[in-house]
This record gives sequence, C-alpha cells and structure tokens, in this order.
Amino acid sequence: MIVVYLIIIGAAAGFIATRLMKIEADILTTIAIGVLGALIGGLLLRFLATVTGLAGGFVGAVLGAMLLVWLWQRYRRR
Repeated sequence: MIVVYLIIIGAAAGFIATRLMKIEADILTTIAIGVLGALIGGLLLRFLATVTGLAGGFVGAVLGAMLLVWLWQRYRRR
C-alpha cells in the first residue's frame, strides 16, 4: 500500500514541482521526478523533523521533487 501512496503523492508532487520550477517535461519524467523527490523529501523530513501524516509527506514530496528538478536542470545542460 505504501508503494501506491508513493506513486500517487509522487505524481502530484512532480506535477507541482515542475510547474513551480517552470520546466516542461513529459508525463513519465514528471512522475519519475515526483516519485524520486517523494523518496528524498519524505526521508529527509521524517529523519530531520520526524513529521508524520499525509500533509508532512506531501510537503516533503514537493520539496524533494523541487530539489531533484533543480539538480536535473543544473546537470542536464552540461
């Protein structure tokens, strides 16, 4: 069940992150960015602040996805 939650939250977070960072990406890239960002952000937030629940996980997913988008933009152009 956690994997389904991760995919759904990750897809939403990837969509929001790509819009906030103003990049155009296809749907699979957006979902991948969101899911990986959800892993990064969720683990970081839970580790650093022990935030639990849906709202904390979603905020962590968006922040993680934004970090991943920033890294992707920075190193993709090289």
